[in-house]
Amino acid sequence: MLTHKIITSPLGVLTLVALDGILTAVRLGPPASSAGAGTPYGLAAEDGFEEAERQLAEYFEGQRCCFTLPTSPMGTYFQRSVWALVQCVGYGSTASYKQVAVLLGDAAKARSVGTALARNPLNIVVPTHRVLGSRGALTGYSGGVEAKRYLLDLEQAPETEHLRLTCRPADTDNVPA
Repeated sequence: MLTHKIITSPLGVLTLVALDGILTAVRLGPPASSAGAGTPYGLAAEDGFEEAERQLAEYFEGQRCCFTLPTSPMGTYFQRSVWALVQCVGYGSTASYKQVAVLLGDAAKARSVGTALARNPLNIVVPTHRVLGSRGALTGYSGGVEAKRYLLDLEQAPETEHLRLTCRPADTDNVPA
């Protein structure tokens, strides 16, 4: 069964979506509703999102660098490959679209990487905000450039230095620090 819950965060409203209890999306903003059809995120639910809420709150409080939630994002093989690679970009670190494309085997796919990141259904949990344009440009983010700036600033804040020093993804050999 598809369910969703609306929560608040420093970025504003977040919509959490789960399919049979597994998190499939974290969307910035409230769910859009179709005339008379409800939302595309299933039934509103109060229960079943406690762990996601707790981990998101810890992240925003500067107490968590990565998420340990069961997830099932829906996307193509290429999109899932991009999202998996981006999860290896360390807390407080960034990579460029081109760097991600090179790691996927083809520098010419930087634009395709950007498209895959724009379709990331698990905002924040899959840290696509850590991917920047050439020369560090804050190019698009599905939650808006201001949200991207907020998340990057949070991860670079002096109060979160302990997370930058202690939290490293499991596979960092092939990913920019």
